[in-house]
Parts: sequence; C-alpha cells; structure tokens
Amino acid sequence: MNYDYKFGNNYYKYNDSVGIKSTVYNILAPEQSQNDQPGMEYLMEPRPIFDNPNYKGSDKLKNKVAIITGGDSGLGKACAIAYVKEGAKVVIVYYDEDKDALDTKDYIETLGGECFLIKGDITNHKFCKYIVDATINKYGKIDILVNNAGVQYQQDCLENISDEQLDLTFKVNVYSMFYLTKEVLPYLKSGASIINLSSVTTFYGDPQLIDYVSTKGAIVGFTRALARNLALKNIRVNAIAPGFFWTPLQPACWDAEKIPSLGSDAAMARGAMPYELASTFVFLASDDASYMTGQVIHNNGGQVMG
Repeated sequence: MNYDYKFGNNYYKYNDSVGIKSTVYNILAPEQSQNDQPGMEYLMEPRPIFDNPNYKGSDKLKNKVAIITGGDSGLGKACAIAYVKEGAKVVIVYYDEDKDALDTKDYIETLGGECFLIKGDITNHKFCKYIVDATINKYGKIDILVNNAGVQYQQDCLENISDEQLDLTFKVNVYSMFYLTKEVLPYLKSGASIINLSSVTTFYGDPQLIDYVSTKGAIVGFTRALARNLALKNIRVNAIAPGFFWTPLQPACWDAEKIPSLGSDAAMARGAMPYELASTFVFLASDDASYMTGQVIHNNGGQVMG
C-alpha cells in the first residue's frame, strides 16, 4: 500500500511532486479481498452503510416502479432503499448474491416498502427481456431504469487483460445496458428516467482498470446519444460517475493491501459509504431533474474536478 506511516486509523503520505509534506486520510476499511465478482456485501468488514436514518422521504417517487440492476448491495442497494422511502416499488436484479438480495428485501419490507427480486445473468438478452416482462406482469408499468450492475478486474498492464476478461467486462458493463434499456423502452412514458452508472475512472484513466475504464467511457457516450434520441419523448437519460464508494466491487477487484488507500487521492481525502450517493439517484429519477438530460453527475469527493 502507498503510505509512509500509520497512526491510529489514519494513514500519512509524503509527496514531493506536489509539495505536500504529509497528507492524512481516513480509511473506511482494513485490508481484505474476495475471490469472485461482483462480490458479497455480507462478507465485508466493516459492512457498508446503505441507509441514512436521517433521510426522510417526501413522496418524490410515489407509485413509481423502478428496475435497479445490482440492487442487492452497494450503490444499487442504497438507491433501492432511498426509492422506497420516496414511495417507489423496486425491482432488484442480481446475479448470484442470494443472501445479500434477501437481506436487502427484508430491510425494505421493514420500511413498509415493496421489493421484487429477479435473479439471473444480465449479459443474456433473453434474461433482460424476462426482467421487463416479469416487471410488467407484476406492476403493469416501468417508470425508472437504473443500470447499475458492473464488474472490474485489476490488471497491471494491457498485456495481462485476456480476451475472456475483455469480453466479460464489456458484456456485463455495456452490452447488458443496451439489452435491458432496449427492452424497457416500449414501456416508458413521458417523464420516465434512465440512470446509467459510469465511473470517476473514466475521467482520470485508472492505469490498472483499462478495460473497465473503456466500458465506463462507452456508457458516457451511450448516455449522451440516447438522451438526444429520447429528449422529445420527455424521457430523460443521465449518468452518475461515482468516486470510491465502499461496495463489494472493491474487495472483489483490488489487492487487499490497496483497500485502505482507496479514495485517498480525492480532495476530501476519503472514500464514501453508499448512502452518500442515494439522494443523487432520487434527484435524477424525480421531477426535480425535469430539465436535466444527457448529463454526468460527479460524486467523487473532489477526485476529479471540472
């Protein structure tokens, strides 16, 4: 890990190149790793904070129906909980994280909300059609689509990225977004919202995530083009480019020793918990963002500015 010394829960770095003698940053988590993507939340230490108890809903999404991929944990889970607090019904699509998905469903039901779980592989176009058909059969409509699910794999150089890894990363992060959005579109009406997850890495180019960064850049282009395509139908399409948030994707991707320093290069010198992104999901899905489309919102603690 890149630090000079540790004191308590803080790490200190020395950086001659920018004239900073010591930079302190708080860590969210100690060293740890997981073997499989996209990772399991229940195995993380500490567990991510997905709900802000002080957040009070005000019916911004009352009677809306939202599909959220990767909604079992991490940012998708925080999104789902905030949507429920705002009066929406949520359809959570997940891969194989059964415990995380059931825990999220149970939590939502304790809030008095409604959650419909759908398990499967979003790289399969037929499954994406099934997601939409099942949602329509259950709720009769779709108002919001959150394309949140993704994978990332740490590799030191381009030569280490296998054809199989490249193919999988694009299928999960980009192809699935095309498939599911295509199937949802016939059911979206005026005022609907599509929210795609890009990444801060697209805007500074993480050297160990070349294929992942490429997919997240593609998502920015997809967002802008689709936003123009759907603008006159009053269907809004926006993206969020999060910085480092403590989600299962992190220990499932990075070497264990890198975990404590993730987020330390942000201006705020820290990473964030998933609940800190929840209100952004609400804003983009609600009428508060009625004149916003084709935009990328940067929640990254100042890691990238401008």
